[in-house]
Amino acid sequence: MSGDQGIVEVRPGRSIAWTAVGDGPPLLLVNGYGATGLDWDPSFLGLLAARHRVICPDNIGLGRSVLADDDEVGGAEGMTADMIALLDALEVERAAVAGWSMGGFVAQSLARQAPERVAALGLISTHTGGPDCVNGETAIARQLIDHSGTPREQATRLISLLFPPEVAPEADQRFGEIVAAARAALPERVLFMQEEALGAWHGRPTSLPPTDLALPVAVVHGGADLVVPPGNAEVLARFHPGATVALRPACAHAPMAQEPEAVSTAILAVTAAPQGS
Repeated sequence: MSGDQGIVEVRPGRSIAWTAVGDGPPLLLVNGYGATGLDWDPSFLGLLAARHRVICPDNIGLGRSVLADDDEVGGAEGMTADMIALLDALEVERAAVAGWSMGGFVAQSLARQAPERVAALGLISTHTGGPDCVNGETAIARQLIDHSGTPREQATRLISLLFPPEVAPEADQRFGEIVAAARAALPERVLFMQEEALGAWHGRPTSLPPTDLALPVAVVHGGADLVVPPGNAEVLARFHPGATVALRPACAHAPMAQEPEAVSTAILAVTAAPQGS
C-alpha cells in the first residue's frame, strides 16, 4: 500500500494524523521538534519507501494532529503512547522505528515501553538524555527554541543549525521560504510543550533503563552537529551493544537532508530485514 493517509483518535480531543508511502515491512518514522510528517526530505523518504511502508505521523498538536485545549503533549512518554495507539489503529503488530532528534527520544522510549512492538531502531542526531548525555552549548539550545523575529528570520536561524556553515546559506536560499511558511503554521502553545519535553528528557536524573531486547540498531550522526554533539553517538552505542554507528563528518544536525543516500543506507541496513506486521 502506498500514498495513503488518515487520522487516528487516541481519545476525545486527541488525534494523530499520518501519511504512509511505499510498500513492504512497516517503518514508523518520527520527526523532531517543530516538524511534521510532511517535512521529511523527499529523497530520504523515497529511499526508505523503496524498501518499506513508511508511516509518517504528525506529532501531537502539529500538522493535522489535534491536541485539545485542556490537554498536554505529555513529554516523550505522551508522544510514545500516541505512537503505540497509532500502531494499534493501523494493526501493525511490530515495526521498525526510526526517529530524528526529539523523534529519537520517542523511538528510544517506545523500545523500552513496548519492546515487543519494535523490530529495529534507527536513531538519527539524538541522545540518551540524563547524566549520560553529551551536552551542547547553552547558546545553541537557546537559538533552537528562539521564537523571536519573523517566520523568515526564524527559518534562517533554524537552517543555520541544521546545516554546517558552508552549506547553510545555499540551503536558506533554496528552502528558507518553505521553512518559514511551515514555521508560521506551528502553534506556539505546542512548541512550548515540546520544549518542555526536550528539557525533561535532557534533564532526566537517571540513565535510560536497560533493555534486554536484542534489537538491530543504527546510530547516525553529523560530525558537525552543534545541537546534539556527535559524542552522543558513542553514548547511544553503549546503550545498544552491537549497534552500528555511521558518523557523517560533513553534516550538522540534519544529515538525512544533507546526505539522504548515506543516511538511508545506514538505516536500511538494520530495518529492511523481514518483519512481522
